Amino acid sequence: MYLGIDFGTSGARGVVIDSFGSILAEVRYPFEMSLESDLIKCWRNALFSLLEQLSKGLRGEITRIAINGTSSTVLLCDAAGNPVDAPLLYNDARGAGMREQLKNVAPPNHTVLSATSSLVKLLWMMQLPSVSKAKYFLHQADWLGFLLHGKLGVSDYHNALKLGYDVEALQYPEWLNRLQLSIQLPEVVIPGSSVGELRSDIAGKYNFPKNCVVCAGTTDSIAAFIASGASSTGEAVTSLGSTLVLKLLSRTRVDNSQYGIYSHRFGNLWLTGGASNTGGAVLKQFFSNEELENFSQEIDLNESSGLDYYPLLEAGERFPINDPNLLPKLEPRPDNSVEFLHGLLESMSRIEAKGYKLLQEFGADKLQKVYTAGGGAKNQVWSEIRKRYLGVNVVSSSNTEAAYGSALLAMNGLNREQCQKPGFSKKPGF
Repeated sequence: MYLGIDFGTSGARGVVIDSFGSILAEVRYPFEMSLESDLIKCWRNALFSLLEQLSKGLRGEITRIAINGTSSTVLLCDAAGNPVDAPLLYNDARGAGMREQLKNVAPPNHTVLSATSSLVKLLWMMQLPSVSKAKYFLHQADWLGFLLHGKLGVSDYHNALKLGYDVEALQYPEWLNRLQLSIQLPEVVIPGSSVGELRSDIAGKYNFPKNCVVCAGTTDSIAAFIASGASSTGEAVTSLGSTLVLKLLSRTRVDNSQYGIYSHRFGNLWLTGGASNTGGAVLKQFFSNEELENFSQEIDLNESSGLDYYPLLEAGERFPINDPNLLPKLEPRPDNSVEFLHGLLESMSRIEAKGYKLLQEFGADKLQKVYTAGGGAKNQVWSEIRKRYLGVNVVSSSNTEAAYGSALLAMNGLNREQCQKPGFSKKPGF
């Protein structure tokens, strides 16, 4: 059996599957906003709560585990793996000023030149007093994996992309080495490859097999893509979670930091896309889950709202506009809540459509179909609105849980069926 764990923006989830891909168990740990002041405690509690929620008998059959985390959520650790300061989340743009330093070193329009890239965050964190205690720079999924296998300084090339790792040459580029960073960058391995066995004390406490292996992880949006069922060039996955993440499978790599566009290696193809700060978190600021469901049903799909918003929780956007100072636009707000929700859903759909249009303008394969993952996938009214703006078929993913994608990654590693279809190679894998 195989365990996939997803650390998203709103909570952590776990999925156990068998060798046929059938789901045997699902567990959840929702994050509370009040816990953001102590993220490390929250992450640790979430990870081990998920393990505890699984039955003892089921844990005894799990042989491989893979974890995904939010892209560019990072932290500094000491030699023992203890965080020396608070982590920086995926959308934290405090290091934006460091881009000027990087522009003299990194290639033009490189992914690291984004205001929220992992490398920008690292350069900013290296100015903090706490850096004197630090030895390792890790991504969220790296650190969570360390808690299970005990090996420090290991990452995967999906998480390491925004750190500057060259995913074509499979090595750190010379321009990055010229920065002469005092912090140890992680060793980068193939997503889904074995990193080490589960720590013996954890295996004993939770009744896991002694030879249970912890695999290199991935990012939450790539795990969602793996779970979706998308397999052909031109097919894409939109993750409608707290944020809006686009991934389009393409024969052409597209990177342009000016617009927040980047490409992940996926076999011998590319997952090109970007992540917007709009999404479900904005909706939940104004509506309860029950209100979202009820008000959505009252929307007249034959009419336009006539409202033009840019829904953000706070200033700052990553894609398709890359501007850390972009202000939210949520006015005028009608008195009628259904009209307001209609305007928000249409505006988010326009942002999604603009994102896919940009990817194609820069050379990505023509959009053919969009699979939908995340909580927003359940909203059929939103799907109909999105279909009108996108101009292609919009369907629900085969499985909408990123944790399921991580479980598939744990199960098959490089030999997953998708990698054997035309256009894919077994190396280098996901």
